[in-house]
Amino acid sequence: MRQRHEALVLLMAQNGYLTVKDLAQRLGVSEMTVRRDLQALQMEGLAQRMPGGGQVAGTAAEPSFMAKRLLQSEQKEAIARTAKTLVEPRMTIGLTAGTTTWMLAKWLRAVPGLTVVTNSTNVALEFGQGYGGDIILTGGQFRTPSDALVGPLAEASARVLHTDLVFVGVHGLSVDAGLTTPNILEASINRVLIEGSDRVVVVCDSTKWGVRALAQTAGIGMVDLVVSDSGMEPWQSALEDAGVDVLLAEGRSDIEGESDVRG
Repeated sequence: MRQRHEALVLLMAQNGYLTVKDLAQRLGVSEMTVRRDLQALQMEGLAQRMPGGGQVAGTAAEPSFMAKRLLQSEQKEAIARTAKTLVEPRMTIGLTAGTTTWMLAKWLRAVPGLTVVTNSTNVALEFGQGYGGDIILTGGQFRTPSDALVGPLAEASARVLHTDLVFVGVHGLSVDAGLTTPNILEASINRVLIEGSDRVVVVCDSTKWGVRALAQTAGIGMVDLVVSDSGMEPWQSALEDAGVDVLLAEGRSDIEGESDVRG
């Protein structure tokens, strides 16, 4: 059942509103099953039931955090595991809001003595009170769907902080448009975090390539490295020609297999 639920969320995230009939045909199940699934997903905050069909929770342009974390989850875990190798003990790092940066936070709990600057409530909660380093959560206005802290207070606190490197999640990535997001306020705080860092690392799965959302966070020239999955390989040369290094994650991650990740 869970696998079918994830398939439903993925279809709606990729296509927006879909009718019950269309979902049933694509999944090879009955319309009654789809209606029950939509009801269950709505109770979990992952979907929004609408007349004759449904869509992912959040907005048509940006699904909720809970919904997005189901999409390309294996790729995101592999990306997070690879990105962890860039971090050394006692570094000061930044993490923007997003599901890939949230997954990265799980792996970074194994790195001792970090100072973490973030505007993501989910990232901060993932480290938790038991982590031995320092977690600095910007203030600001809480917004959904991405559970980010944004606005003048968030930007003011981030502007006086410096990080060795910042991991940035994106809604869209391309050489021409750079890093983009559907939310203007989130683009603004992410830009501040980028400007305050020595090294900018974009962590995103390959489905983000070529997507151009409403607001630009930064031009491609501000990015030092992109960590993505093997699906990004066809566009690797385009990024490298623009002066951006590319690190591709391979294989499935096994986060539960490493006991120190959550310890």
